[in-house]
Amino acid sequence: MSSPVIIAALAAGLAGFSPPAISVPSDIVVRVSGDCSAAAAQVVADTGGELLSAQPTSDGQCVITVLVPGNGGRPKKVTVKVPM
Repeated sequence: MSSPVIIAALAAGLAGFSPPAISVPSDIVVRVSGDCSAAAAQVVADTGGELLSAQPTSDGQCVITVLVPGNGGRPKKVTVKVPM
């Protein structure tokens, strides 16, 4: 069982706490001019699958991953790279 004095001391100490500043190297940040929503919608419509992910790449393309019905009812994961 915790003492109310200990809880109050911890709460007072955390009240003045500020999170550390995070510096992100610019070489790992990918800037894109658009998103992959249209490309993902097209791939889903073409394959009849279910969207798993849509990731933009630095070269202006999208990597779209969908689950499509496979043989025996087991779905198959398909990854397609398309222009944005």
